Amino acid sequence: MHMRQGVVIRAVNMARGTLVRSNTILIVDDEPKVRLLLKRCLESDGFTVVEAEDEVGTLAALRSQSIKLVTLDVNLGGENGLEIAKTIRHHSNVPIIMVSGRDDVIDRVVGLEVGADDYITKPFHVREVLARVRTVLRRTTHTEAAPPRASETPQDPPTAEEAVIFDGLTAYLDRFELIDRNGDPIEMTSGDFRLLAIFLRNPKRMLSRDRIMDLLHGVEWSPLDRSIDNHVAKLRKKIERDPATPVLIKTVRGIGYMFATDVKSPGP
Repeated sequence: MHMRQGVVIRAVNMARGTLVRSNTILIVDDEPKVRLLLKRCLESDGFTVVEAEDEVGTLAALRSQSIKLVTLDVNLGGENGLEIAKTIRHHSNVPIIMVSGRDDVIDRVVGLEVGADDYITKPFHVREVLARVRTVLRRTTHTEAAPPRASETPQDPPTAEEAVIFDGLTAYLDRFELIDRNGDPIEMTSGDFRLLAIFLRNPKRMLSRDRIMDLLHGVEWSPLDRSIDNHVAKLRKKIERDPATPVLIKTVRGIGYMFATDVKSPGP
């Protein structure tokens, strides 16, 4: 009986390992005890863990390995974790969970603004860490891998290998790239581009805030995510000629937003 139970348990663990073995998590923290706690927590759930304690180690790990998610401490001795998050966003769309020793609203807002996907406050419970890691991974995997549904109204973000022109800007949807009116690339986080893609797929159509949130994150999203209004305000700064007087993304009072300009494909 005990032998049979052991075989079943090993089989279950192997099955779970198959699901997450390719998910390598990078832990960035200058405190060895915190890294060890997170490492044990994540490895016990089948994840592979890589560690770094500063920006140099973080960027080296991202260059040399296939990292699926980063947990990044806000305060790293003499280095600023928020600045490291910003640097990561220049090179990668890897999901980032910020970790902080204080429950500061400003830290949370700034962390999310520079491109982080979630925020955890120390001291934390290991089960909370696992839950947030899995939620962020499911959310980003769902957004990247879900096929377009032609019957959906309003529609999901456009499929790969599409280019769209609007108000002198060109969006290359297959590589998450936006080119400005002078032909230069505009710096975009993955969240910025997903929101833009939703508007480009639904021009001149009213979208409620709830509907936009559904299209951005599927059925699951964290209460720590930035509000849709903040998402839109950030996107306006990057695409509007005058963000103070937006003409591309119009506010529909009491409902949500509308992408109010024409959208077309590049000519031959």
